Amino acid sequence: MRYTDRRSFLKSIGIAGTAILAGIPAIALRDAGYGKLTILHTNDTHSRIDPYPDNDPNYPGMGGYARRAAIIRDIREKDRDLILLDAGDIFQGTPYFNFYGGEPELKLMTKMGYDASAFGNHEFDNGMDGFRKVLPFAGFPFLSANYDFSQTILAGKVGSNKVISRNGYKVGIYGLSIDPEGLVSRNLYADTVYLDPLEIARDEEKELHSEGCDLIICLSHLGLRYRDENRVSDEVIARNTFHTDIIIGGHTHNLLDKPERITNLSGREVAIGQAGYGGTYIGLMEVVFNGGGEVEFVEGHTTKF
Repeated sequence: MRYTDRRSFLKSIGIAGTAILAGIPAIALRDAGYGKLTILHTNDTHSRIDPYPDNDPNYPGMGGYARRAAIIRDIREKDRDLILLDAGDIFQGTPYFNFYGGEPELKLMTKMGYDASAFGNHEFDNGMDGFRKVLPFAGFPFLSANYDFSQTILAGKVGSNKVISRNGYKVGIYGLSIDPEGLVSRNLYADTVYLDPLEIARDEEKELHSEGCDLIICLSHLGLRYRDENRVSDEVIARNTFHTDIIIGGHTHNLLDKPERITNLSGREVAIGQAGYGGTYIGLMEVVFNGGGEVEFVEGHTTKF
């Protein structure tokens, strides 16, 4: 991705002064030889189906699946080709999960039209049997390329990647998950084998690149960064891969108002997004492609609701 700052890009296509996140007119992009995709993303909702109470000290009256659905519906009315992703930890945190085991969360996300979710560590919280029981309610795949489920009852039920076509562009999405050791009781993740996420990321992006994907997204539940710089994180993945354009992250509950940008091994910038905790924010990224189908520009922000 040859990153151009927003103002310079808009000026180059003759609409200087218009904020890209307000929506570049499709005709202006087309006339200038560009195309666009919109990505909406969430993470770490933790079964927060209802809004927070009005007296909550951190998120008074914020969040809730109904408000999220309304925002997605409004944006989708203007852009039917948007991509909707979640970076994991859909489960655990309210009585909804304790009573229903994740069924309402998955049903509601399916109605919202999610395209994929990363597999977060809290997806193990009812064990392998509990996850398998509610998985049929998800009308979207869970992705984790670095969890080997082949010796478990989830064999064949969690994918490594997904390729979709939107607005004429081929988009490859692969998932990465955090090491469950020390986070999850062994009896809950059973014989799941954790594989090195960086090695797997390189394999996945190479495969998706060879398939001719115009955009490659890593859907990650690794965490944005750690004090131990050798611990694998979104920043480490971004810095040490070749073809990944965007990382949609979770686990560390970071609220990135604007995407963080890391230069990869190809000398191109990777945009990293994360939208906080508890479903109180939704992230938006707009990807602009040049006439050759290459990523030219990525801009984004998060919106509270």
